Amino acid sequence: MGEDRRVLLSEKVLDHGFVELIDVLGSDQDIVNAARTSYDKGTKEVSSTKQLIRYLIRHKHSGPLEFGELVFRIRCPIFVARQWFRHRMASYNEVSLRYSEVVEEFYVPRSEWITGQDRRNRQARTDHEIEKSEEISSKLKQDAENLLKEYHNYIEKGVAREIARINLPLSIYTSFVFKIDLRNLLNFLSLRTDPHAQFEIRQYANIMAKMSEKFFPIVIEAWRDYIRNSISFSSAELHVLKNIFEDKLEIIKEVENFLQINQKILPLAKLEHLELIDKLRKLMGFDTTLDYLGKEKK
Repeated sequence: MGEDRRVLLSEKVLDHGFVELIDVLGSDQDIVNAARTSYDKGTKEVSSTKQLIRYLIRHKHSGPLEFGELVFRIRCPIFVARQWFRHRMASYNEVSLRYSEVVEEFYVPRSEWITGQDRRNRQARTDHEIEKSEEISSKLKQDAENLLKEYHNYIEKGVAREIARINLPLSIYTSFVFKIDLRNLLNFLSLRTDPHAQFEIRQYANIMAKMSEKFFPIVIEAWRDYIRNSISFSSAELHVLKNIFEDKLEIIKEVENFLQINQKILPLAKLEHLELIDKLRKLMGFDTTLDYLGKEKK
């Protein structure tokens, strides 16, 4: 990786990692143009562009999002990369330790990041720092240094790099380029910014979300509003809520009145007002009020 490489945005992560945004294809407007199958200028008003993108994401019409692409260069610990590569909707190219020797940097978590195993979630850790965490952090560093020393001993003895590397720790840093379209990026960000994702990969995903917002501000805003910061209910949960609300049918009228009075200050488009009422009616077991075009039935 040469020093003359193109970098649009760059930010450090963890102790030795980074996220670099090195290329971008498309914009919010290109997403709208694709949605309208437009070959000219598409919509001219920003408000129209915003409304359409928010509608697409709100209703999971995600095909047009594939007309935006981003390319990142990532440097992260190997254990993070292995989680990353489980997302099979992108193009990857990773540095190979068969061709190059190890960069002598490895990840050592801060003592406050060394916490106990969550008893309810087998794949997660708690937020509570364990006793002697500083001692453990020091020991992790020492173990990695010893393994690196052995790696160099093998190299000096003429052992092939592809063999010398096999005992290296998962904390060793690797680098890769990562090309992904916007549709799949939002899926990646939804999973990897979630509190259930491992702490280390969340740090990378949060930075990628901020970088993406620089070039696709309306898309990322809509993703945060309708996906990242929203919640959903299962059919069983809806059944519980229906039983709670079935004797309180006036709630629909109360919501309608509230929306009417506060429509100018609420962060909802007019169509979203109707959709909210629709959701409440569906919850109560009534017919919905919108047809498939999203227009109120007469």
